[in-house]
Amino acid sequence: MADTRVSLSGWTLDNPVIPASGTFGYGLEFAELYDIDCLGTFSFKGTTLEPRFGNPTPRIAECPAGMLNSVGLQNPGVESVIAETLPALKKVFHKKVIANVSGFSVDEYAAVCARLDREEQVGLLEVNVSCPNVRHGGMSFGTTPEAAAEVTRAVKAVTRKPVYIKLSPNVTDIVAVAVACEKAGADGLSLINTLLGMRIDLRRRRPVIANTMGGLSGRAIFPVALRMVYQVYEAVDLPVMGMGGVASAEDVLEMMLAGATAVQIGAANLTDPYVCRDVVRDLPAVMEKYGVTNLTDMIGGAHHGQRRHHSL
Repeated sequence: MADTRVSLSGWTLDNPVIPASGTFGYGLEFAELYDIDCLGTFSFKGTTLEPRFGNPTPRIAECPAGMLNSVGLQNPGVESVIAETLPALKKVFHKKVIANVSGFSVDEYAAVCARLDREEQVGLLEVNVSCPNVRHGGMSFGTTPEAAAEVTRAVKAVTRKPVYIKLSPNVTDIVAVAVACEKAGADGLSLINTLLGMRIDLRRRRPVIANTMGGLSGRAIFPVALRMVYQVYEAVDLPVMGMGGVASAEDVLEMMLAGATAVQIGAANLTDPYVCRDVVRDLPAVMEKYGVTNLTDMIGGAHHGQRRHHSL
């Protein structure tokens, strides 16, 4: 019997398959399509202190083997999520959920995390440091080790639940950012977020997306994500949630061999809303095909045969 269980900072998941933030909403729409309790858990939509309408449209653009988005963190705000969304979710999802947090200042990150930390339904906090730092020229918090560490320290000071920092790939050295987050007290890391890209409309001779640029996700970024997970796993002693272009049970195993303890699926949910359910279903057969009986044995297995279990 294949054992698909994995552990994130003491939280045992039935399997490592996790829909990524921004592609699964707050789970309610997907619960109408299938029993989402089959998932390990899911990371809900990036939530900010105040409600946000998001960026102007158009904010989606297609491209080969992927898509661009510049949604702009559209969400109802943390108070609405706590008062209305989480109670509705509890009726259809009977596991703890990952709370994805966004902010535009260090204080805002801390305030949102402090509120969500008190919610029983939240298993861990995933802090997205790809947001623009409005007080320092709009550069993403995740683009420098110092800024990412500052957010990490602020959030850890007001929370008791595990804190995972979601790293941006739009950096020269993602390892330096990961190490800084570890030193600042992060319990784990999520990577990668989207890569910066754009498309231009030939007829209009203007960018397709109103915001000019957007985040590239989908199959095209899988090799980049895999490489970064591999590098970060080598450098830190923290559990990693790997993501970026994952769309199959085989991809899950590959990402775990690179060093991921759990694996998030993002853009694939937008083209096939049943993809996460199907990956969970397919995982035992794929494990059998490759002679795997216990998934935790796969974590970091591609690293010169040395397997460190960054899950505690």
